[in-house]
Amino acid sequence: MIKCKRSDCLSMLVNLEKLQKNTQRIIKVKKMRTYRLAWTVFAFLIFGIVSCTANLELRKKQAEDTRNLGEAYYNQGNYTAALGEFLKAKTLYTGDPYLQNDLGLTYMAMKKMDLAIKHFKKALEIKPDYAPALNSLGTAYLNKKEWDTAIRYFKEVTENLLYATPHFALSNLGWAYYNKKEYALAEKFYLNALEIKPKFVNALVGLGKTYIAMNRSLEAVATLEKAVKDYPRLGQLYLELARAYTLSGEYKKAYKFYKKAVEFAPDSAFARKAEQEGQKIRKFRE
Repeated sequence: MIKCKRSDCLSMLVNLEKLQKNTQRIIKVKKMRTYRLAWTVFAFLIFGIVSCTANLELRKKQAEDTRNLGEAYYNQGNYTAALGEFLKAKTLYTGDPYLQNDLGLTYMAMKKMDLAIKHFKKALEIKPDYAPALNSLGTAYLNKKEWDTAIRYFKEVTENLLYATPHFALSNLGWAYYNKKEYALAEKFYLNALEIKPKFVNALVGLGKTYIAMNRSLEAVATLEKAVKDYPRLGQLYLELARAYTLSGEYKKAYKFYKKAVEFAPDSAFARKAEQEGQKIRKFRE
């Protein structure tokens, strides 16, 4: 066994104590450095989040301004310019349901129904309770003549009690059932639309056409006469009223309104139909 002197043992204990203190000091310094590094990283992350949030809000605002410009072009009927602005807005921010709906409406106006449907569905993914987009989606399927699919979406719209303009969806349901030749249902939904908005021209025209298809000439004439009084410069109304009078055998009045249809909608498809149908009854008008 090795024996050490008392003085050597005391020296070793002192050195050990110093080593322990130095070790503790080193650990403390390392901890402080670790804490500083952690706080630095945390501060950097907070700064990054704040910067990203501010940047996102800026992009949203820029996208909204661009969308508003596109809507102005759309309302002027300049669909190409509108589409350009909407696509710019989309590069800035894609999560805007109103922008997606605007894109759908523009593509629908340009007869691109599949693209329109894609954007209406995207709007509804972002905002499932967005009733105007749901109604627009049904309208796109109307244009594709997919009546049953359109009916499904319009019925969803009518169940939304917060939708401010349910007469649009109800009238669209009337048109879908009219095209399915389910005239009793068409009449029902047109009348429901007119209960909400008595002068809604789409419903008045649709109801008049429905009565003609059902051979109910008196009701067709009454409905369309009312519509003509409310909208005296709409050529389509005169065409449908002329058809109603033709059905009732009042050819003189019918011929008069065929001529009115041509007068108020010259160079239109309505005018050409009015000229053709007017010629067929011309000899019976005396």
